[in-house]
Amino acid sequence: MKITEIASAGVLATALFAAAAHAAAPQSLRDYRAVALSGNGQRIVAIESSDTGGQLQRPHAAIVVRDAGSGVMVQQFDPCAACSYDKPSWSPDGKQLAFIAYDAKAGKASLFLATMGQAASKELLNFKGVASTARWSPDGKQLALLATVGARKLAGAVEAGARQVGEVGSEDDAQRIGVVAAAGGELRLVSPADTYLYEYNWTPDGRGFVATSAQGNGDSNWWVAKLSHVDAASGALREIAAPAMQLNLPSVSPDGRTVVFIGGLMSDFGSIGGDIYTVPLAGGTPRNLTPGYRGTFNGVVWRGNGLLATALIDSQLALVKLDPQTGPAAPQLLGEISSGGSDGRLSFSADGTQAAAAQEDFTHASQLVAGPLNSLKKITRDNDALAPQLSVRNVGWSNEGYQVQGWLLGPLKVEAGKKHPMIVVVHGGPGAAASPRYVGPGELASAQVRELTEKGYFVFLPNPRGSFGQGQAFTRANMRDFGGGDWRDILAGVDAVEKVAPIDGQRLGLTGHSYGGFMTMWGVTHSTRFKAAVAGAGVSNWISYYGQNGINQWMIPFFGASAYDDPEVYRKASPISTIKAATTPTLVYVGERDVETPAAQSLEFWNGLRAMGVPSSLFIYDGEGHSLRKPEHQRDLRQRTLAWFERYLK
Repeated sequence: MKITEIASAGVLATALFAAAAHAAAPQSLRDYRAVALSGNGQRIVAIESSDTGGQLQRPHAAIVVRDAGSGVMVQQFDPCAACSYDKPSWSPDGKQLAFIAYDAKAGKASLFLATMGQAASKELLNFKGVASTARWSPDGKQLALLATVGARKLAGAVEAGARQVGEVGSEDDAQRIGVVAAAGGELRLVSPADTYLYEYNWTPDGRGFVATSAQGNGDSNWWVAKLSHVDAASGALREIAAPAMQLNLPSVSPDGRTVVFIGGLMSDFGSIGGDIYTVPLAGGTPRNLTPGYRGTFNGVVWRGNGLLATALIDSQLALVKLDPQTGPAAPQLLGEISSGGSDGRLSFSADGTQAAAAQEDFTHASQLVAGPLNSLKKITRDNDALAPQLSVRNVGWSNEGYQVQGWLLGPLKVEAGKKHPMIVVVHGGPGAAASPRYVGPGELASAQVRELTEKGYFVFLPNPRGSFGQGQAFTRANMRDFGGGDWRDILAGVDAVEKVAPIDGQRLGLTGHSYGGFMTMWGVTHSTRFKAAVAGAGVSNWISYYGQNGINQWMIPFFGASAYDDPEVYRKASPISTIKAATTPTLVYVGERDVETPAAQSLEFWNGLRAMGVPSSLFIYDGEGHSLRKPEHQRDLRQRTLAWFERYLK
């Protein structure tokens, strides 16, 4: 592990890092991802792994097939011990699986085909580059995938950026639709070479694809992506619609006439939230099926002549049926859980009567559920012996006419009359939401939160305006107002928590990553309420940031104009403008090759803190992007964060 460390008055003692290590060997934790239900509803496939704890490297995962009724393992495929696997896809007849493996060391992507009843999978093709999202043609004779041949970086803006040397911007990666016969053969790249494809689905006739696409840099241009049709034979791309919103999960109705997608104000690709729209495949103006809906849709799929969708409604995940003409029916609330499946938050059978998913909450580890839509049942018990590690409270409050929600996590046992320090964790985005994720033993299950609560801290996860869960008006309420109403919502949430829990208001900490990192920088320059802070991958100066980052297309929807056309709105929201008000000891960290929030932003903020004489420390993680991927760096950050709060709040 190589870490660039720059520190001032707040340099941390090595002994504190060592003291933060979790000594006890935890019980094994089973993890389920990318759950897909076969079309007939009889089999479930997922990417599964077991975390035994105490290991520096993440556990290797395998493709596991289970009986959907009993949860019993039927088959397992693991053709590449050095690879990570992308979400598997069932053939229309449910007899075969396609999945992609990526060997990071070799920089090679492979497409594998597994047949039920046969022990070994078969490699259909491989190439230098990256790939994802294998999908079967409706007749089961072809496979498509998203391929970046000769990729200079992993796909996605959160991944480490390519080195900026030579003529910058002259060699953008192009993620394209590729097609290969299921019987084997050469990969044929279909979509245009100058266009980046983000998501796609086959049209029901198998003659083309519906996709979201944009020309130019793939990291930046998702925010201006259009809804497109790609002809499978010629590769010709035709624009279907270009609404001024972000688009996710496009798919075509069984009759081949209508496209559905989720559209709204979204701050990151993959963080899905908005309303449900339809538009003719031939082209036209999208129609909102859910205007004014008091929730945020995060999954949608055609089943028969109707639509099945999932939504976050306040704190609960919900299943919502929609008629393409009349809109949504009453939601079926599934609970205060997080859920994952191949069609969004669930995976559905071909007739739409069955579903499957991996589900978890703060005190219950991931489990597979399956069954009829109105009676999903638990079918795995690998994690049953894992006990809750903390207490959970759903906290709601009102502020300036908005209903706001958040989560308060705390120690399992609290001494009567004793006051505890509390850490406020602001989520990234802002288009996202803090949602229930299991906090347990091992390296994968929210280890930072577990370590804090074990040390006696409460942890508060607010969902202020700008977040998902309360509808699009709420999500849009912090446009041109970063650090305004959203910050006041958070402070009002802290007040609400102090009324219902034994919190020591003189020992408050503040932290967050990305948008949460910006809000932490903003918080320590606008309040003396917090006595320690950890700002991760934040933005200190929106003016300089506009010209430094690799994704500046995202800023127009949120700020209304570029920094060159309306600099004042950017300057007003910049924490560096109010750096003289900072007094809170602050640890700042960032990835060296962060495309979304370049390290220069953290360096600028740290320099400002140092000039003001504020105890501070800056850590730049070698080779990392916006998301820290190396397990040794993740562990190091947890140790530094805990040590920082222990020093200034205990």
